[in-house]
Amino acid sequence: MADKRIVKWGIMGPGGISGNFASELKHAPGAELVAVAGRSKEKAEAFASKHGVPRSYGSCEELAADPDVEIVYIGTLHPVHKENAIALLRGGKSILCEKPFTMDAAEAKEIVKVAKERGLFVMEAMWTRYLPVIRQVKQWLRDGTIGEVQLLKAEFGFDAGWDPEGRLLSKEKGGGTLLDAGIYPVSFASFVYGERPRRIQSTVHIGETGVDERFSLLFEYDGGRTAALHSAVRLGMNNEAWIYGTKGKIYVENFLAAKKAILYANGEEPVVVTDDREFVGHAFQAIEAMDCLREGRKESAEMPVDETVGLMETLDEIRAQWGLTY
Repeated sequence: MADKRIVKWGIMGPGGISGNFASELKHAPGAELVAVAGRSKEKAEAFASKHGVPRSYGSCEELAADPDVEIVYIGTLHPVHKENAIALLRGGKSILCEKPFTMDAAEAKEIVKVAKERGLFVMEAMWTRYLPVIRQVKQWLRDGTIGEVQLLKAEFGFDAGWDPEGRLLSKEKGGGTLLDAGIYPVSFASFVYGERPRRIQSTVHIGETGVDERFSLLFEYDGGRTAALHSAVRLGMNNEAWIYGTKGKIYVENFLAAKKAILYANGEEPVVVTDDREFVGHAFQAIEAMDCLREGRKESAEMPVDETVGLMETLDEIRAQWGLTY
């Protein structure tokens, strides 16, 4: 078993998602948040005061130079993930980088290359993968409980309202559905099938600001297996997933933040698994990252870097169909 030594964290980017992560670290045994950095020293100081962080910095380079920090959670805007990640890796820090990992596959490959050269841990912060209910779903799939998966349906959408200068609708800030909300169903398809689709069909609505506001995807795999995926940032959806196999099916309620899943298999009574946690669930990815560090692993088996790069390649292919570039 891994030792439970203290792992000292830094946070890059004093925004909302980083605030959620900082609040949840108290649910990750052995985690200690010691520093935060942002482009604005003032914002970093305000974040540090709110979350009880001992040190705050006004640049990524200063955080990278902090000798106490072992791993950094990157919660900045998508377009600067690569810049931040490489600066931190060159400073000797392992990284947990918020999704989407980068803007495209080329950037993802650059990060992975530097991490391997430096012998450092790197992981995409796809927090859904580490939730207890999702781990149970994975076990059902591994055990063949519903036979061979033939069809997946997954959707995640919400109405963020009209804010053309905000992060979600601004091209300059890496906005749009695919890189923000859409990464969840796309990643879930990779989670379920364990491979990239051999063919992708898609439809998209590009809004006034030039970003994708909603889309539908059909992934095709060998043997006629499919995944139907939908996402939006200006349209509310049920945010659920159904996995259909040759011997049964699995329903996952609110799959990206799952607290409940139901197994229907072999004509038997449904099996319901629930998670009564009172926190959001970001702590589970921190626990996974710390276990990897304690065991000397350079990546997570649940979210390996090759899969992260493959997901970015899939997103690139989808955006190419739409003619959407950043």
